[in-house]
Formats: sequence, structure tokens, C-alpha cells
Amino acid sequence: MILCVGLATVDLVYRVDRVPGVDEKAQARSAEVAAGGPALNAAITAAALGAPVTLVTAIGTHPLGALIRQDLETHDVRLVDAAQDSEGLPPVSTVIVVNGTGERTIVSRNAGDRSFRVPGEGLPDAELTLVDGHHPVLAVAAARAARTLVVDAGTWRPVFADILPHADVVACSAAFRSLDGLTAPDVIVTHGPAPVTWTRDGHTEEIEVPPVEALDTAGAGDAFHGALAYALHAGKPMRDAITEAIRVAGVRVQHPGPRSWLDEL
Repeated sequence: MILCVGLATVDLVYRVDRVPGVDEKAQARSAEVAAGGPALNAAITAAALGAPVTLVTAIGTHPLGALIRQDLETHDVRLVDAAQDSEGLPPVSTVIVVNGTGERTIVSRNAGDRSFRVPGEGLPDAELTLVDGHHPVLAVAAARAARTLVVDAGTWRPVFADILPHADVVACSAAFRSLDGLTAPDVIVTHGPAPVTWTRDGHTEEIEVPPVEALDTAGAGDAFHGALAYALHAGKPMRDAITEAIRVAGVRVQHPGPRSWLDEL
């Protein structure tokens, strides 16, 4: 089983011809409301590829949380909700996708200052654990207990100082703040459409990213991490796992909308 620990959000997604400027209004071509968040998107990706997946996150009892729960149920992801008694609003993001280029702009408070303890029954046992650094208490507990730990290090957060020493694999973007200090056994760095770099034992190699027409880049990194977790859980060698993650992220960006691309896997 793959255990994903981190953020789940409600995403309001607008598709526009251009991002409006300050004090300017814009008419969206379309609007969608969907579940999102790095850990949730990765969990749904891994489940769509065929892995058994459990997501540990914080949703609560607010009516908007039902949308997140339904999305997870539809895609066969088991949920452990560390906020099951909370009536507060779940994390909400606004995602603006530019029609034609697929570039996205996101406004979000993520989990804000909300903090949730590990559920009384503890965390589920898993062969592989993926954490995104959100919900720090849950993330650190999962990192310490993991058999194999994959870290989605998209954006630097202070909690990574406690998580990274436990990491077997760190997958991050080129903009990650502490890139030079990463010492995990495997460090994978994505560069958008440019080659992915993979470092092991001081040796770095590049893995090509096939060119595709990008229509929607929202969640592409999450898809990469979910596919990487799936491939490693399935026992694939690291280079093959990275190649599979690149393939899946490529499928994701070619399809507008949060979930339609899963049918193409």
C-alpha cells in the first residue's frame, strides 16, 4: 500500500485567455470546482495507475469537505481524516489557467495555521510513504514511521528540516530553496519541459522529457510524484520510475481540467 500524507483542498479553477491585471476584471472561458492539493492529486494518480492508496489529510465536517471526500471515493483512495471533528473551512485554492499555454496561477492559504494531531489509531502501515510537507505534525510522524519515504519538496517549508533526514527519495523543482544541501540517496529535480536530473552517489544524469502540447499544467508536479510513488512501489528501478513519472505528467498537461486526463493513462 502507498500512504500519501499532506494537503487536500477545494479548488476553484478558472480558464482565461489571459491573467487579469491589478483592479481589472476578466471573463473566464470556464469554471470548475474540484478537489486538489499535492498529496491528494498524487494519491489519485497512484490509485488510477493501479496501486492501493490511503490519504492522510485534514478535511473536517464543513459542507465543502464533501466534495473532497466524493472525489477520493470515486477514485478508490481510502481516507484518514485527522480533522474529522473540525467544523472549519477546508483549504480552498483559486487556480487560474491560461487558455492556449496551460500556465497556471494559484492563490491559496493551504492549511494556514491549522494543526492536527495524528489520529488515535495511528498511521496506516505502508510499503511506501509520500509526504508533501503540509500538516507538519502528520508529515513528521509519517516520515519517522516510513519504510520507504518519498518527499514531494515542491516549495521549501521549515518542516522539511525534520523530514528530509528520513528521506529515501526527494523529488523537487529547480526552485527548491535548499537544493544544494539535499543529501538523500536519490534526488530528482524537475525543470518543467527541460530534462529531469537524477542524482545518486554523487553522480547526476539527465532524463529527457518528450515534448508535448501543454494545455493545463495545474497539478503536473503532483501527477509526477504520484506516478513516481506508484512505479517505485511496483518495484521498478529508479530510472524507469522517473521515466514513468515523466510520461504520466506529460499526459496530465495535455488535457484541460482536473481529472479527465486520468482516462488516458
